[in-house]
Amino acid sequence: MSIPRVTVTDEARAVIDELRDDHGPLMFHQSGGCCDGSQPMCYPANEFKVGTSDIKLGDIHGCPFYIARDQYEYWQYMQLTIDVKPGRGASFSIEIPLGVRFITKSRMFEDDELDKVVDVQDAVPAE
Repeated sequence: MSIPRVTVTDEARAVIDELRDDHGPLMFHQSGGCCDGSQPMCYPANEFKVGTSDIKLGDIHGCPFYIARDQYEYWQYMQLTIDVKPGRGASFSIEIPLGVRFITKSRMFEDDELDKVVDVQDAVPAE
């Protein structure tokens, strides 16, 4: 049985459903920049251009989830769980007008889980 690198809480699923109703297909990118701290950013699909320095960790509730390669080096031994909290985040993520913000929680994989963790994919396939 494969273990996902990224999961989502029921509360975050409900927000994703609301956003998808308003914006159509969505995607996530785990921010690591100076302005946004390190929070997951939600965008309408294809509004944020992923590049060769990004990795696809998996999908959450039908949305692709990407992370910068340098961030992945830090997070690679952890399972990320995307949750939502009340309050305004300092970002361009589309949930902000709802008065909530997505957050990332993490836990270290157990030693016996490491060989079962889903492989990552390059966000932009090599040509």
